[in-house]
Amino acid sequence: MHFGLSDEQRMIVDTTRAFVEAELYPHEAQVERDGHLPLELIREIQKKAMNAGLYAANMPEDVGGAGLDTLSWLLYERELGRANYALHWTCVARPSNILLAGTPEQRERYLMPCIRGETWDCLAMTEPGAGSDLRGMTASARPDGDDWILNGTKHFISHADIAGFTIAFMATGEEETPRGRKKRITAFFVDKGTPGFSVRAGYRNVSHRGYSNAVLEFDACRVPARNVLGEVHRGFEVANQWLGATRLQVAATCLGRADRALGHAISWASERRQFGQQIGKFQGVSFKLADMALELKAAELLTLEAGWKLDAGTVTDADMAMAKLKATEALAMIADEAIQIHGGMGLMDELPLERIWRDARVERIWEGTSEIQRHIISRELLRAVGG
Repeated sequence: MHFGLSDEQRMIVDTTRAFVEAELYPHEAQVERDGHLPLELIREIQKKAMNAGLYAANMPEDVGGAGLDTLSWLLYERELGRANYALHWTCVARPSNILLAGTPEQRERYLMPCIRGETWDCLAMTEPGAGSDLRGMTASARPDGDDWILNGTKHFISHADIAGFTIAFMATGEEETPRGRKKRITAFFVDKGTPGFSVRAGYRNVSHRGYSNAVLEFDACRVPARNVLGEVHRGFEVANQWLGATRLQVAATCLGRADRALGHAISWASERRQFGQQIGKFQGVSFKLADMALELKAAELLTLEAGWKLDAGTVTDADMAMAKLKATEALAMIADEAIQIHGGMGLMDELPLERIWRDARVERIWEGTSEIQRHIISRELLRAVGG
């Protein structure tokens, strides 16, 4: 592995950071106060992101994206992650890679409008009774002639309010496995406005204000067989193939916020004076800075190594789990210590620290909890010795 950045990667980092600071930072306070991202603001920033070549940059060049390798993509995500989540995710959208698994017709109908900024996608897996245990989902689909009938409820579905369609994962049968009977899962494209498919407001969330979640209801919702994504009963396979790197995306955006929090802490420690000297000269503060820098560096190395290995075709589930686990927990620690260094000012909304601290909490839950990541890591270790 080469630890330096290429000229192209440095340009990606510099361009993305400049865009984030100039176009996203100025709107953070308003979004935090209102808890809402106005559509007119989305369209304004979206246009600027397209002009800068940053919109849908995660997509291959042959469909209109930037064609970034994984390592460059993670550097880009790290810079976007510095800003309020709703702003960077919605206004500088990165369509889900799972859309690339579609047929040519599905790509034209669902992927290309997302790349052009005409709509957004959303993934519907989680249910009130099935979070980490996706095989426990009860939402189901059954064949009916050339169609499928979908029934059930999904919740915690990100930005479903603005998405033009969802990719809904439904139980479509059962199969025998060495560990007993397990449900077969199939993925379906479901257009907003399809009879029997409704979207209602979700829950108020302490993290990521302005980034909405919704509850999706399917009540005898009929979709044609051509709306199946991948193969029938192979929904997990298509998800595992195309969504595995989302853990690295979470890790990278956490790195950006952690670096921003550390930067504020370093500046404050060098400027704030107590007892006749800069507070950074006290070991109680300076050692915190050292520990924060250490955790950030460790998380960054794990994340970028996993990205490098993904491009090389050698990445494992444990590699990605380690990156996600370390980055999310490092962010929580750094955000908390940054506030401690600032004292009371750290909790005031004049600084982004209280937001970063709140936002950090969800990162250890979504895209696989910290406990799930530890399970993945330990399972790989034990399998190597027949455990």
